[in-house]
Amino acid sequence: MQKGKKQPALDYRTQLSLSQNFITDKKLLHRITALSSINNGDIVIEIGAGKGHLTEILCRKSGLVYSVELDRKLYEHTKAKLHSCPNLRLVQGDFLRYTLPTKGNYKVFANIPYFITTQIIEKLTNAPNPATDIWLVMEKGAAKRFTGTGKETEKSLLLKVGWNMKIIYHFRREDFHPMPSADSVLVHFSRKEVPDLDRKDYADFQKFISHSKKYGFGRKESLLTRRQVSTALKQAGLPHAHEDGVTLYIQWLCLFRCYRHKS
Repeated sequence: MQKGKKQPALDYRTQLSLSQNFITDKKLLHRITALSSINNGDIVIEIGAGKGHLTEILCRKSGLVYSVELDRKLYEHTKAKLHSCPNLRLVQGDFLRYTLPTKGNYKVFANIPYFITTQIIEKLTNAPNPATDIWLVMEKGAAKRFTGTGKETEKSLLLKVGWNMKIIYHFRREDFHPMPSADSVLVHFSRKEVPDLDRKDYADFQKFISHSKKYGFGRKESLLTRRQVSTALKQAGLPHAHEDGVTLYIQWLCLFRCYRHKS
């Protein structure tokens, strides 16, 4: 390649193909699906049928499986491989354009392409009729950001309004083919029956977090003084804010309600 010459940008399908890391070990697939609550009365959506290894296990465990695969060759391969599965509805297309169920309960279990993790999570969690439970195999660093593991992020705080999230399995890199360059985990998203905030309050909470993450508390631009923060947390029986700021979701929720009450 000539020095200084730019390589052409990869198209979406190529990026998707390079971002796929398959799990083919049946024992491992049984192990991770056993960590779910999926049973034969459930409708399950899979993002990316791949070579059909996980799809086959999901068909055995659930009542009906909708599996969406973009790659035409993988779609044809899985269609032929699993032609005898009566409860499989294989769809050839882009999951990000796929219409999720508008009514009724369903669950999601998928080993997702890592480069569209954010788009997938946003689509699933912001759906008008979200799944009751979601299990996603994803890159560990992304999982920690979305779940707020170690440190709450703006994304994790907003997700926790309507979801309980937990990393429930840690993979070895050797569990995948081809082997990924980063560690991977299985994350469970469980939808709260009643969100902690309604839609209007959620929008205000988003603004509150964004502003407070930028300006902190106790400054001229801040929405609450340090004394207001201390008093609100004490009255709620919550831990005091650390020197590096508010650290827990429940603290953020408490302070937002304090802010709404005084405004």
